[in-house]
Amino acid sequence: MVTTDQKRPRARNARPKIERAALKLFISEGVDAATTREIADVAGVSEGALYRHYKGKDELALALFMETHNRLAEMMQDAFSQAGTIEERVGRAVRAYCALADEDWLLFSFHLASLNKFIPHDTKRDDDPVTVVERLIEMLMNEGEIPKGDSALIAAMSLGVVMQAGLNKIYNRLPGPFSQHAETFTRTIMAILHQK
Repeated sequence: MVTTDQKRPRARNARPKIERAALKLFISEGVDAATTREIADVAGVSEGALYRHYKGKDELALALFMETHNRLAEMMQDAFSQAGTIEERVGRAVRAYCALADEDWLLFSFHLASLNKFIPHDTKRDDDPVTVVERLIEMLMNEGEIPKGDSALIAAMSLGVVMQAGLNKIYNRLPGPFSQHAETFTRTIMAILHQK
């Protein structure tokens, strides 16, 4: 008997196909429910092709998550390291976040929907997006640019503005490109930062 894997010729550029197929299944079924066989079938490659790139679906899922997670941290740091007023820096950070979401909504959705599952695997903890935002808020407080307060709470509230809106977009409750809301997100975050 010839298996599906034996019938399928070796795929070119299998990795991107595998990653896109995995994202679709991870979003629709969840990481735990999706199988490597399903991922390979949706990608149009052999299951062996998946294993040539990843040890399994868990390693694949974590790699996809961390790709966005690390990129977000770099973008937040970059947005705040440039000169400008607090509002300009917050605006840059928000626009970068929204642009990343609009650039690849499937990957972004997976990251957002998987935070609780994969955050414990972020062993760096000193440069993840939340820690970066907390440090930036502490810096603004120490420089007297915003009122003193609980930096962890203020970071959570500020991030919640864009993250909750992102979840609503995943649930088809917020149509259109995410970037169209950047100004509203920025104004709302500024109100949080300046609360007493």
